[in-house]
Amino acid sequence: MFDLSRRRLAYWFTLSMGSILILFAFTVYQRQVTEQMREFDKEVYAQAKEIASLTSYEQQGKSWQINTENVSLPSRVVATESKIICTRWYDAQKHLSEFIGKCPGSQTLVSRQWQTIEYDCNHQDMTYQTKLRILSLPLKKNKSLIGYLQVAVSLEAVNNSLARSRLLLSLGIPITLGFTGIVGWLLAGLAMQPARQSYEQLQRFTADASHELRAPVAAILSNAQVGLLTPAEDTIQPRQRLANVVTQSKYMSDLITNLLFLARHQGKLKPQDVGKFDVAKLLNSLAIEYQTFAIDKGIVFNSDIPTKPVEIYGDLDLLQQAVRNLLDNAIKYTHSGGMVALSLLVKHRQIFLITVKDTGIGIPASDLPYIFDRFYRVDKARTRQTGGFGLGLAIAQQIIQAHDGKITVESELGQGTAFQICLPNN
Repeated sequence: MFDLSRRRLAYWFTLSMGSILILFAFTVYQRQVTEQMREFDKEVYAQAKEIASLTSYEQQGKSWQINTENVSLPSRVVATESKIICTRWYDAQKHLSEFIGKCPGSQTLVSRQWQTIEYDCNHQDMTYQTKLRILSLPLKKNKSLIGYLQVAVSLEAVNNSLARSRLLLSLGIPITLGFTGIVGWLLAGLAMQPARQSYEQLQRFTADASHELRAPVAAILSNAQVGLLTPAEDTIQPRQRLANVVTQSKYMSDLITNLLFLARHQGKLKPQDVGKFDVAKLLNSLAIEYQTFAIDKGIVFNSDIPTKPVEIYGDLDLLQQAVRNLLDNAIKYTHSGGMVALSLLVKHRQIFLITVKDTGIGIPASDLPYIFDRFYRVDKARTRQTGGFGLGLAIAQQIIQAHDGKITVESELGQGTAFQICLPNN
């Protein structure tokens, strides 16, 4: 499913970028054609004006005699290194009077100022077709029309330049599209990673939740069926079965409560839920409560919490729940004779570090990256009665992240574990 989505993302990315690239290349090429032709025409016009100035005219009766002795074509080129092929002079009646060079096409003067025609060019016993750009200028003397000048220049150099541009574009566009496709594939992979991770987490969450609920439902059904088969005169077994049903129902209720908690408290805290409270007072009350639990289990409980008020903005109930989850785990996985410590450290008056440390069984290094995942248990073999749901650390992390904080863990197998909550005082 994700590979198909990735291919589609890469395909649409390449298609959209390719379309933009082709449109851009076409626009650049058209711009280049326009600019080169504009410069070419400008140079041709300048050469034509110069030729017109070098041509002398003598009036003989009602006609004009044209003298082209000062005009020489072989040395005349335009900026694009295109040679002037031919120059023609016409009288006022548009009849050809004089020409220099090999003049192609019709001898009749065309009324348009600019025109482009096909031309068969011979070079080294080879004939090939090229294009000529022809300019026709009226010649005036004393504001009177005396004739026309026509200049024909080969477009071969311009066409060669444009052909090189087309070659570069025809090679560059496919190569660029190939790179675009590769980049699109990589970007699609990066874009799909969060969705893939979320999907995998959802699948794992659904499977784990189904597994967790299947056992108590089966137990309830089994106890109910056995209870129905019990003889009517037996009054002891039904009560035992009902007690088992109540126990499993409480387990399911606690599990559902935790799942609802995770669903309802996603994202940042709502402004109406944020208040100012004394976090030192909160931790001191928890220390007194859990010291009793520690004594019952034969564990030493130490606390290092400032006596002065330490005020912080946040949700008191949620933060209390997060610390409780950490303390529950610390007490649960520390053997008799061990130690559990709760401390609060204020850094730079803006950062609060809450640490829960124990000398319990520790967590294997291979499990540390996953301990905050929902339903994850380090010891896969332990029962739900001793191992809980595997949601406590996930809830704690979600609460701390909602406070713009961070929770980290350090552990060594057989030596103990230390959880640290870093909270900013926003």
